[in-house]
Amino acid sequence: MSSLPIESLTALANRHLKPADITFQYGTAGFRTLGSVLDSVLFRVGVLAGLRSKKLDGRTIGVMITASHNPEEDNGVKLVDPRGEMLEASWEGHATSLSNAATTADFISALESLVQATKIDLSKPARVVYARDTRPSGPALVSALEDGFTAIGAETRNAGVTTTPILHYLVRSINTLGTEDSYGPDSEEGYFAKLSNAYKKLVSSRAPSPPLLIDCANGVGALAAVKLVGVLGDTLKITLVNNSTTTVGALNKNCGADFVKTSQKLPPSLSEHLRAGDRACSLDGDADRLIYYYLDERSQFHLLDGDKIAALTAAFIVELVKLAGLESDIKVGIVQTAYANGASTKYLQDRLPVKCVPTGVKHLHHAAEQYDVGVYFEANGHGTVLFSNNTLKTLKAHQPQSPAQSSALEHLISLTELINQTVGDALSDMLLVEVVLAHKAYTGVEWDSLYADLPNRLVKVVVGDRNAFRTTDAERRLVSPAGLQEKIEELVNRFQGGRSFVRPSGTEDVVRVYAEAAIRSQADELAFRVAGLVYDEAGGDLAKRPKEFL
Repeated sequence: MSSLPIESLTALANRHLKPADITFQYGTAGFRTLGSVLDSVLFRVGVLAGLRSKKLDGRTIGVMITASHNPEEDNGVKLVDPRGEMLEASWEGHATSLSNAATTADFISALESLVQATKIDLSKPARVVYARDTRPSGPALVSALEDGFTAIGAETRNAGVTTTPILHYLVRSINTLGTEDSYGPDSEEGYFAKLSNAYKKLVSSRAPSPPLLIDCANGVGALAAVKLVGVLGDTLKITLVNNSTTTVGALNKNCGADFVKTSQKLPPSLSEHLRAGDRACSLDGDADRLIYYYLDERSQFHLLDGDKIAALTAAFIVELVKLAGLESDIKVGIVQTAYANGASTKYLQDRLPVKCVPTGVKHLHHAAEQYDVGVYFEANGHGTVLFSNNTLKTLKAHQPQSPAQSSALEHLISLTELINQTVGDALSDMLLVEVVLAHKAYTGVEWDSLYADLPNRLVKVVVGDRNAFRTTDAERRLVSPAGLQEKIEELVNRFQGGRSFVRPSGTEDVVRVYAEAAIRSQADELAFRVAGLVYDEAGGDLAKRPKEFL
């Protein structure tokens, strides 16, 4: 029976010692904090990825170094399981334990316990594919990660600087290569070819779409978008802005999906590019979130967030299923979180089953897998569509009875190629939106008119300990601190159409407050009153209390 390579693990771990005063936690998006303190975490994640692969008989595991929409000085790392899905939940605890082992000896001991507890056969091969985004701290963290791979003896493939969704795609493609479940060629070129070919088929009989402006958040999505523009050619005219990936401090600064969704306004750098009637979209820092918006005839800004994307795409898929004659065979469902606008939930509930789950990709993805076709989009713009294996077989075997059924069936099959089903993918989702807009001949105005959003506001409250805030009912109610939920409900009842909830962030030491009401001024007031409650409850410094908190 093989054993751990203690000598190499010890020698290399001693180059990447854990900071004494920091506790790390593998959360919804993996590890995420200041890039300058992550050296030991990256080394240990490298070792863990190798062990995860051995546990799964040598199937390839993915590792992505990114902090997505966070500020440029932050960084992070997450593991990707063989089908391109998030790391199995039970292993999140192993990641946290290993990262917090105080000394090299403690780390080795924790590894031995992990191997024994999970019955890992160490004679199995270890295979890993890894990538990073454009953050300045990335290269040094890659070096630490590679030391971890070396220590555990893993076979590796460096996918370079690329988007999170492309890394997820590569993991699934590598693991399904040569099988009947093949997801596509295991290369970045294969990814772009798969998406662009499907898009071209889907819009081949439609009028050309107006030019699209894409805000790349000065992140790695800019590099991928340039390549996508190249393979799409004249099929879709695209202009890229905020694509300065080497300008220090530019990443996510006053641009990108998170900025647009949180501030509910146009990135300042787009004002000179966007004209009345134009539509545009923003990616986030690692291109796994997408937010659309447009200017009306009076040049007023209108947001088209993840809820609007879900409504547009789910209704289109339901329509195609009916047109293909598959309504009794394929059931479409949608998954939302508490952040979904109340108006979107009502609109969708009138058309298909809707389920609410806690925030986080793993919860949404798992719930979407319960449907034949599961659509999930968070309001922040992260989401995708999942087609079950049975659904893929149904589409392949179905015999259409008319030209209309045949056309709808072809469109559904092309959608399974266009959509990156491993994870939310801003570029894939953008092409999906463009397909629906082309088929429906919608501008931003028609899309926006599917339903009217209730005015809402999202506020971040910085707290000393986010773990003091615990929730229930898909994160819609607080169970601690004791008594705070009752105070929030008392406030909510004062506002027409009022709704508000509070939940701790999974990625930073803040608590997020969401509020909506019948009119904008009331939504803002409710959000800032609840934020003030939370700040005071958390023992916030009165001298530093934000002036907008009521």
